[in-house]
Amino acid sequence: MADTEKPLLIKRYASRRLYNTETSDYVTLEDIAGFIRAGREVQIVDLKSGDDLTRQYLLQIVAEHESKGENVLPIAVLTDLVRSYTTNVHSVVPQFLAASFEMLREGQSKMMGNLGVLPNPMAAMPGFDLMRKQQEAFMKTMMGGVPGWSGSGSGPEPESDEATSAEDLAQIKKQLAELQKKLSKL
Repeated sequence: MADTEKPLLIKRYASRRLYNTETSDYVTLEDIAGFIRAGREVQIVDLKSGDDLTRQYLLQIVAEHESKGENVLPIAVLTDLVRSYTTNVHSVVPQFLAASFEMLREGQSKMMGNLGVLPNPMAAMPGFDLMRKQQEAFMKTMMGGVPGWSGSGSGPEPESDEATSAEDLAQIKKQLAELQKKLSKL
């Protein structure tokens, strides 16, 4: 198994082909972009000189995606980047960009973490809890004898004791009887 703590070493041969040293096969820029999207750090070095070419290839990946219409960087940001190479602001830009992306990553992580904790928006609807309990009791009654059905469903287990379950079951049976009467009249 590959050690994902260390960067994936990609060697560039004189023919400009890129070689994945972990899997011993050639890769494309799109493959490298896939490794990065999957969270893997990548280092690309020239086989002959040993020069680190990672920055050059990462910029090439960004340029290819931008040229395909997958615009992530607004024109104003690109313009400011070009300007930063010709001004004294050049020394501040890398730290600013790194800090901005770190804040973005932290914000996304918090947001994704909160999604699992947030209550169901339907739960605010009046009568939702009673309706959910009735559905669960009905499903237990109807599906109780079906092999392979555990009764847990996709939602949370009801926080019921035996008395509540019996009440719910009685209410469901009553509603079912009423529906049967209405159907028989039709």
